[in-house]
Amino acid sequence: MNKRTSFQVRDNGELTIDTEAAEKLISGYFIVFNSETELYDRVFEEVAPEALTGVDLSDVKALVDHDTSKVLGRTKSSTLSLSVDEKGLYGEIRVNEHDQEALNLYSRVIRGDVDQCSFGFDILNEEMIQNSDGSVKFIIKSIKLYEVSVVTFPAYQDTAVEARSKQIESAQKKSLEKRKSKLEEKLHGIKTTYFKKED
Repeated sequence: MNKRTSFQVRDNGELTIDTEAAEKLISGYFIVFNSETELYDRVFEEVAPEALTGVDLSDVKALVDHDTSKVLGRTKSSTLSLSVDEKGLYGEIRVNEHDQEALNLYSRVIRGDVDQCSFGFDILNEEMIQNSDGSVKFIIKSIKLYEVSVVTFPAYQDTAVEARSKQIESAQKKSLEKRKSKLEEKLHGIKTTYFKKED
């Protein structure tokens, strides 16, 4: 499994405030399907619609900047509601009016100082595509969701970049071994199979 603690939400995934609502709500799409995010130069990632099929939403937390000490809401306590539609994962956070930090965040969202979302998850299944131009794209097909976050900077951690780099390097090595095997077959008219010991 590949753990992530951040993933930028784009394509109108910004947070919104309904000032006409009876209670203070922060809402928005925490995951937008088929929305490409650049991890680093020429390495991209996106979430496929099937990634949330059957995902357990019964106890997901809403946090500030992925900080587990700053809980804004929770599906288990009905202070966070999450639903999946054709666009992605939509959520509404009921702001605790007895929590000054939550009220301060609500004010920042109203002003537009904070307007982005992110989520923390484990990757259960994914596909890696190596393009002819040298770029690489990971399509996430199944996840385990832990939390959604209201964030100032929705960016990947260094550990996520390192994990992706290792995956790409491993795939490139396998591709090179395959090409070597095919070349030897052509040269010698025999089939050669390479077995690589897993780390």
